[in-house]
Amino acid sequence: MFVWLRRWRRRLLVAAVVLVLLGASTVVGSAIWVDRSARDFVFDVAAVPAAPVVLVLGAQVGPDGTPSPFLAARLGLAKELYDAGKARVVLVSGDHREWAYDEPGAMRRWLVDRGVPASRVVQDHAGFDTYDSCSRASRIFGVRRVIVVTQTFHVDRAVAVCREVGLDAVGVGDDSVSRFGRAWRWGSFRERFAAVKAVVDVVSGRDPVFLGPRESGVDDALGG
Repeated sequence: MFVWLRRWRRRLLVAAVVLVLLGASTVVGSAIWVDRSARDFVFDVAAVPAAPVVLVLGAQVGPDGTPSPFLAARLGLAKELYDAGKARVVLVSGDHREWAYDEPGAMRRWLVDRGVPASRVVQDHAGFDTYDSCSRASRIFGVRRVIVVTQTFHVDRAVAVCREVGLDAVGVGDDSVSRFGRAWRWGSFRERFAAVKAVVDVVSGRDPVFLGPRESGVDDALGG
């Protein structure tokens, strides 16, 4: 009886160790893929190659529609890129799953209030995560070359995902909000596991949560 229990405990322990090692290998392997995929494609504002479109990935907005500091920093970079002639159109992509919560609308207002022409800001209301934003930029809005803007701890993954779904993507990252130490550390820690999801997304080639018909907003803005 006791011998049988000891054997099962040993087997359970071995199985637990194997699962931990597999999990750790998956996290490390995903991080390596992100790093290698984004290497040589992340720049600062001055050095980034020009592209027709800058894609701003969404983040939290307040109940009054005010972008969080993290999102405002991304939008600030997008405005810098637009003002510097690095991009001609800003595609703001975020979560508008609920009527009362509208990331793209808040992003557009922020940019227009600060001088970016409304005709040059296009909204994607179904950018529910990084993969969806990148995939929809390509498949729904017809973008081919893009500058992706987000925080520095996120930009490698964003560039890697966008390139995997067919975009000629480069990235610019913001670190000005690193002063929010706790939130910055959490975002950096979360990236380790978000990289695993990114690998699953690109390997599966899944459709975005909402695909929908082709939209001409970026083409119209570029032609205007």
